[in-house]
Amino acid sequence: MSASDEGNAAAAGYAPHPYVGGRTAVLRALSAWRMRWPGAPRVIVLTGNPGSGRSRLLTGFLMMCDPGYRKQLPLDDLDPATVPPDLPAPAVPSPAGRTAAQLLWLISDHFGLNADHTDDIFTELATREEPVTLVVPDVDQAGPVRAANEPARVVQDVLKPLAATETVQLLADVPRELAAELAGALPRGQVQVIDLDEAEWADPKGLVLHAETALTPESGAPELPYTTDPSARRALAEAIATRADGNRLTVQLAVQSLLMQPEGFDPADASLLPGSVGEALDLHARRLGADPQTLRLLLAPLAFAEGEGLPVQLWGALANAVAGRDMSQDLADGMLLAAPFIQPVEASPDEDENDEAEAADGDEDGDEDGAGSGADAGRTLLRLMHPGLAEEIRSALPDTRDAQTRIAMALLEAVPQQDWSKADPYIRDHLAAHTLDAGLLPQLLTDPGLFAHADPVTMRAAIEAVPLEQLGAPARTYLRTAPLLTRSQAPADLRAAFLESAFVEDGLAPYAEALHTLGFTLPWRTLWSVPLVGVRAVTTGSLPPQGGDGATADAAAGADGTTAAQAPDGTTAQVPDGATPGSAQPGGPVPASGTTAPRPVAAFIVPEGTPGSRTVPRPDGDDSEGDGRALLLHDLLRPEYVDADPAQVQLPSEQAQAAAPFGLSRGADYLRVWARADREVVAALLSDTPFTGADLSPDGVLVVATARGVTARQILATPRPATPTVPAQRTGTADSDASDGLEGDHS
Repeated sequence: MSASDEGNAAAAGYAPHPYVGGRTAVLRALSAWRMRWPGAPRVIVLTGNPGSGRSRLLTGFLMMCDPGYRKQLPLDDLDPATVPPDLPAPAVPSPAGRTAAQLLWLISDHFGLNADHTDDIFTELATREEPVTLVVPDVDQAGPVRAANEPARVVQDVLKPLAATETVQLLADVPRELAAELAGALPRGQVQVIDLDEAEWADPKGLVLHAETALTPESGAPELPYTTDPSARRALAEAIATRADGNRLTVQLAVQSLLMQPEGFDPADASLLPGSVGEALDLHARRLGADPQTLRLLLAPLAFAEGEGLPVQLWGALANAVAGRDMSQDLADGMLLAAPFIQPVEASPDEDENDEAEAADGDEDGDEDGAGSGADAGRTLLRLMHPGLAEEIRSALPDTRDAQTRIAMALLEAVPQQDWSKADPYIRDHLAAHTLDAGLLPQLLTDPGLFAHADPVTMRAAIEAVPLEQLGAPARTYLRTAPLLTRSQAPADLRAAFLESAFVEDGLAPYAEALHTLGFTLPWRTLWSVPLVGVRAVTTGSLPPQGGDGATADAAAGADGTTAAQAPDGTTAQVPDGATPGSAQPGGPVPASGTTAPRPVAAFIVPEGTPGSRTVPRPDGDDSEGDGRALLLHDLLRPEYVDADPAQVQLPSEQAQAAAPFGLSRGADYLRVWARADREVVAALLSDTPFTGADLSPDGVLVVATARGVTARQILATPRPATPTVPAQRTGTADSDASDGLEGDHS
C-alpha cells in the first residue's frame, strides 16, 4: 500500500472520507490491521511531524470503528478497503494529561482486570483467550506536566510491554523521536511504522481537498472572489497545499489567517503563502502591519501554558514578564492579530475546582460529589489551537529557561499576600510545572501551604522529574505522601492533615506546626511518631499515680481487673491537648517521680528483644518458647518512652469507654473517628500500608500502628454530649450507643 493507491481510489470513483478527506493508503493499512488481515502487522506505530494530521486521521478511522457512528457515515461510497469490519469498538485509552501509571490503570479498569500491581496488567492481558484491540492516540500530550517528559515514560512503561504481549493488537500515535524505540522492541513482521511525512504515505490531493473545503462559504468562509468561484478557490487551495509541503497545520493556519483578515491578501502572490508554521505566524503579522516578534511575544505565555489553558486574566502579566516590558497596549491592540492562533476553552470542573470551599467528609474513597462547584469552575481559559504551534513559538525564543523563570516569578507575585488559599487555581496547581522547566523547582519546595493547596497529581509529577538528591527533606516527605494524596482525591484541608502527620513522622515538626497556622481546618494534631518495626497491636491506658511509696501492680489493675499485659489485642484510645510534636527515641527522658495524677500511656506489642520492651508473661504451666511478643510503653501525650512494668498499666473501664465522645471504625487501610452524639465523622485516616493496630483513648487520642511505626494524633473536634438535653418532664431510655451502627463500616 502506498500513495499510488490514492489515485486508484479516485479513479474507481470512491468518495473521500468525509472527515479525513483522503489518506486512502493509510486508511487501507489501518483497516487491514483492524480485521487482522493475513500478513497485516499486530502493532502499528503512527508518527509524523507536529501538524502532520495524525490526530485527525485517527479520529476519522475510529469513526468507522464505532458501531454507532458508522451509521452516520456514507460507508457504501468509500473505498471498501478503507472500511474496517463491523466489530465492537476498540479500547481507546487517552494518555492526554495522564501519567503512565494512570494510563495503565485506565486500561485495567476498561478490561476489568484483576490486577494489584501494574505488572499484573500485562500478565492478565497475556492470559486472555481472545485478543484485545487498543488504540492509544496523542502520546505526545501525555502527562500533567509538560517538562516531565511523560511521553517517553508512556512508551517505555506502557506501550512497549503492551506491544510485546501477543494477545494485544496495538495502534499507537507517538512522536517521531519515540517511534523507532517502540518499533525496535518487536521482531520484523509484527510491527509497521507509518510516518505521515514520508512519500509512501503522503496525500497531496487530500491536502488540496482539505484547503479547498475550508475555503468554501459552506464552511464559514466569507464571500470573496477566491471563495465563491470554484476555479479560483481550487487554484488557491492548490497553491496553499503546495507551499505547505504536506503539513496540515500550516494549511489550516494559512486559511484561517486570510479568512479572518482578507484585506491585504492577494491570491496571486505566492509570497503571502506560508511554507511552515513559523512562516504562517510571521506572514500574518506583516500582512496586518505588525511586528512578527510582537505576535510571538503575545502568544508566548500560551505556548508555555500548562493543563487545559491559561486563565485570560493572567495573560497580560505573563506577556509582560516574557517580553520584559509593558505589553498591555500591544495586547489591547493585538486581539485580531492573535485571534487565528488562539482557542478559548471552558475550564473543566477538575481544572478549576475550588478546594477551599470543600471540607473533608471522611470518605476514604475520595468522593468527588460537588467537584467543580467553586467560584472558578466554568471560567474561560485560553490555549493555542495546536501543540505544534506552541512548539514553534517556544523553539524560536532565545532562552526558554529564562522565559519560564520570568513566568514563574510573575505567577508568584500574583499570589495575594503569598496566601495560597487566595491564589488563582492555575497558579496553585501549575506553578511547580513552570519552575520545573525553569530549573528552580527545588527552591520552591519548602512551603507547606503550597504542598497542601496544589493539585497533588501535577505537584507529584513535577517533583518526580527532579533527581532525588536535589530535593530537600520537605519535598521528600511530600513525595512519600503523594500516592496517598492522589489516591484519596482529598480536598486541601485533608491533604494538609495527611502532610502534617507525615512531617512529624519524618522529624520535620516545624513544617507540621506551620500547617496549623495557615487557616486549614485540621481534624487532628499529631503528637508524636516513632519508627518502630514489627508492632502488632497498640492500646491506651494509664499508669497509676506514683507517690513517694510507689504503687503496686495490684493497685494498677482496672475496675474489672484488666491490665495491658492481659489485653494484648489493642482496642480503642484517645488523648487531651497540650503535647508538642516530635520524635521519640528508646530510652528517652521520663518525668520525675512524685506526680500525683495518673500518667496516660500507650502500650505496643512488639517483637521480643525490642530495646526497652518487656516480655509478655506466659500462662502458668506454659513452657513453650512463646511467640516472641513483648510490651513497650510510651507516653501518650509526649514523645518519650516510659520505663515501667506493663502490668501496672490500667486500661479504660467500660464505663469510661461508653462515655467517651468519640468512637472508632477501622478497615484494612482506613480509620474513621466519629462523634457518638450524632454519628458524624470528624476524622478520616488513610494509610498506604495496612494498619497493624489502632486504639482511641477516652480523651480523644488516636494511636495507630503500621509497618512504618506508631503515631499518636489528638482529635481536634469539639466533643459534644453523648446524650441530648431533654425537658425535665420527659422520661425514657437513652439513645443506643452510636457505635452499634458504625463499627465495621467498610463503605
